[in-house]
Amino acid sequence: MDDVAVLGKKGYTLKKEVGEGSYGKVKCAYCDRLKCEVAIKIIDKKKTPRDFLERFLPREIEALKRLRHPSIIKTYEIFETSSGKVYIVMELGKKGDLLDHIKLEGAMKEDIARIKFQQLASAIKHCHDLDFAHRDLKCENILLDEHLNIKLSDFGFSKYLSRDENGKPILSKTFCGSAAYAAPEVLQGIPCDPRISDIWSLGVILYTMVYALMPFDDSNVKKMICVQKQRRIPFPSSQHLTVECKDLIYQLLQPDVSLRMHIDQVLKHSWLQNPKPKTLSPVSTAKEGECSQKPQEGKPEHKQSPKSHFAKGKGEKETDPLKDGWF
Repeated sequence: MDDVAVLGKKGYTLKKEVGEGSYGKVKCAYCDRLKCEVAIKIIDKKKTPRDFLERFLPREIEALKRLRHPSIIKTYEIFETSSGKVYIVMELGKKGDLLDHIKLEGAMKEDIARIKFQQLASAIKHCHDLDFAHRDLKCENILLDEHLNIKLSDFGFSKYLSRDENGKPILSKTFCGSAAYAAPEVLQGIPCDPRISDIWSLGVILYTMVYALMPFDDSNVKKMICVQKQRRIPFPSSQHLTVECKDLIYQLLQPDVSLRMHIDQVLKHSWLQNPKPKTLSPVSTAKEGECSQKPQEGKPEHKQSPKSHFAKGKGEKETDPLKDGWF
């Protein structure tokens, strides 16, 4: 029985395809029961690798069942047919994803970015408090509802943290997600608490929100890691950010995991407490786009793009973080 017939029996009228992941398609459908459009992720177990079926799919389903938050995409129903297809019925992000929104509208003003980031950080706190790490945070996995509110999605790489006999989280060794958003410890294969690695990804996302650029050039991952570990973060003069906003980005993109913020600290940062921006930081002398990249689709797991979409980096020497556009 095809998807149209299977879903029709359940009261769903299948419409167009709205996305495609590594191991499944996402289609739009109208739900008779809910009287609204929904997104349905369809996974054919016969066409997916065993590793995905045994590890990642169960983790995703567990996360979708347990995570309930206003800024996390809502899951309405999960069912499987005898033919081996899994259907995950979810809330539809009517305004698409954050990446497309930034491409269309450009860099966000701080007041707007603050609201969006507050919603995202609140969703991550909910995950982390329940011992879930997302492990694939990127602009493409952040959907927007009809009012442009944040809806965190795609928990395919999420993981529930196991703990040892002393109650300490067992560190993760698996590389997940896209290199451009991944923390340096993940790219280096260093065992880590994946919740702390999520924080780094939040820094990349916030930077992208306020600059409509990516902070690091991932066309050469080895070189990118060196730049990240030196904390060489470009702040182009094209966008005059407040000191508070720059400071939050700088704290999120902390290469030392022992010093990186936890989600509770993120939510308490002064930038997120301010209803209005404070004093603008001094005008930077950095050229627009220096060592930055236009936002682009995240690369698949374990794959690197053969061609760079970044502007060439400049000035690889050590710099004073408060000069030359670097923080």
